[in-house]
Amino acid sequence: MLVCGAVLASAAYADMPAKDTVKGAKDHPLLSRFTDSKIVGYDFKEFDEVTIPAGKRVVDKSGKPGFENALTLEGRYTRIAYNYPRTRSAVEVMRNYQAALEKAGLKTVFTCAKETCGENFGEYMYDKHMGHNFIDGGQQYEPFIYGRHDDRYLVAKGTTADGMLVHVALWVVPPTENRNGGFYIQVVEGKPMESGKVSVNLNAADMAKSIAAEGKVAVYGVYFDTDKSDVKPESKAALGEMAKLLQQNPQLKVFVVGHTDNQGALAHNVELSQKRADAVIKTLATDYKVDARRLAAKGVASYAPVASNDADAGRQKNRRVELVKQ
Repeated sequence: MLVCGAVLASAAYADMPAKDTVKGAKDHPLLSRFTDSKIVGYDFKEFDEVTIPAGKRVVDKSGKPGFENALTLEGRYTRIAYNYPRTRSAVEVMRNYQAALEKAGLKTVFTCAKETCGENFGEYMYDKHMGHNFIDGGQQYEPFIYGRHDDRYLVAKGTTADGMLVHVALWVVPPTENRNGGFYIQVVEGKPMESGKVSVNLNAADMAKSIAAEGKVAVYGVYFDTDKSDVKPESKAALGEMAKLLQQNPQLKVFVVGHTDNQGALAHNVELSQKRADAVIKTLATDYKVDARRLAAKGVASYAPVASNDADAGRQKNRRVELVKQ
């Protein structure tokens, strides 16, 4: 780091990049860039686990650094670093993004500036997020190196128009000694992980054991498109085992209960879960010749979670169909 700093110091007062320096990089669809900024670092993952500081950086009694609060999130993850002109200020960048986020309906979870961010907050952000050649070009690192002790930070949380949970974290450092300024954006969207990569088949015998022991069984192999109630073809294996369960136990009557996570409006999710439960019964009766009189549909939305809805892993568990013995 000392060698790197010495090299960078000799190249001080670099001009703004003429254009974005990362091939294929682009602004996030939810956030436009601050005026005249240029992308100097970019990374995108379709699905990842991310820990975002959401509280002051502190050191515990044992001397171990950490945060008063941190969010562990899962979903589609985008992170972008920008340089912005030295004629602008960190306060101006932060206030513009705050206003834009509030206008979009996102609420501030945590914000801090300079010493209120806690001990060596800027050091943490630089070391953990700017390293490993994330930024393209030594001169573009300068704002984050020289401005990291005078930084500002914000985390905001909200829901998009289509009901998707989104978190945005913004770290801004000021221009120093006639160098450009910099800011770093992280966006985590609660996008469901691509399913179907690993199969866990719950067969009719397993379902019968669960119903005998608990009076119900959760089935995760019944699939629907987002905000839709049509049963997808990929559900065939699970539906076949449900039908076999009912055929092998002719006296069994069940409630088919639809569950959702807590994303979106509750009233809408109640209606959606009811339609999905109805669709499962219709498919069992039509395609598998199960007597519909043995089945009753009920949609309960997010009223009966089996995991926390705060992270996508929990929300995936909550999106399910249950067979409950009548």
